[in-house]
Amino acid sequence: MRVVVVGGTGNVGSRVIPALAREHAIDEIVGVSRRKPDVDMEKVTWFEVDLATSSLESTIEGADVVIDLAWKIQPSRDESALRRTNLDGTARLLDAVRHCRIPSFVYASSVGTYAPDHEGRASSDPVCRDESWSTSGITTSVYSRQKARVERLLDDVERSHPQLRIVRLRTALVFQEHAASEISRYFLGPLLPTRLLGRRRLPVVPGGDHLRLQAVHAADAADAYVAAALSDVHGAYNIAAEDIVSSADLADVFEARRLTVPPRVLRVGAAVSYSLRLQPTSPGWVDLALQVPMMDTAAARRDLGWSPSHSAIDSLGELLDGFAIGAGTNTPPLTPERTMLPFPP
Repeated sequence: MRVVVVGGTGNVGSRVIPALAREHAIDEIVGVSRRKPDVDMEKVTWFEVDLATSSLESTIEGADVVIDLAWKIQPSRDESALRRTNLDGTARLLDAVRHCRIPSFVYASSVGTYAPDHEGRASSDPVCRDESWSTSGITTSVYSRQKARVERLLDDVERSHPQLRIVRLRTALVFQEHAASEISRYFLGPLLPTRLLGRRRLPVVPGGDHLRLQAVHAADAADAYVAAALSDVHGAYNIAAEDIVSSADLADVFEARRLTVPPRVLRVGAAVSYSLRLQPTSPGWVDLALQVPMMDTAAARRDLGWSPSHSAIDSLGELLDGFAIGAGTNTPPLTPERTMLPFPP
């Protein structure tokens, strides 16, 4: 098999490519990234391609599977720049897949593609939704809107090209130690002392039933991509660890007191600090965190034979350990920075 991984140097891609290389059925792996990494691996050839501007036909020609992990999160204030990669670039890649008659396409979707689930989240025992939940997104989140638009694009391609096997993996938050520097740059900015988070000492954490999250370790997410690439399944699959992390769990992790903070106050705080350029996370990310459904992963376990090896709380702990030491690895998105540069304007 020949497998092409577009966006192979990020949080998930850095785990997917080594996992593919361990598979005897896979003879050749093509890693595609905007900046070529300083990585030498058996079976892997790297190509430097910008999905926003470049054609990919010559790169993916002859592939059995194309895995699309490419997605841009910053600059968050320039939606058109995000669109050129996330929407136009994905459409360009799909055109290349169809032109080259690639038989299988695996796409990195997200819990962020789902519509709000206020009722399910409000329950004291949260309701987990399966893949039939609406993928209309959260309208106040650029990330969610764009993920939902790609899902509609995939719907159109499936209708017009039924011979193309499309798999959509809708992952929860993806954590690992080596992603610490990238996550810090994208979401926390230079003013928040991430090493303080790494020491797991905070005075308070926001409380309330509205604060719940799901996560998956990057290695477990990679296993799901490998299973999707090697199988004959198609359709959407939720990917998350078994446990749901509550505000009480976070308070235990940080040895902190829970402080009940209404969602509206959290959003206002994010909006003000974002507008003042004190941190890089727009209020749409708060809406996303507080509204997306909890995901049922039974289909992935049944059809992909997938099961996570790490809990969500342990994956979070590993990320915090990464914050403590400024962890990263030798690919451009994950390279640790000794001096935190200002986040994009």
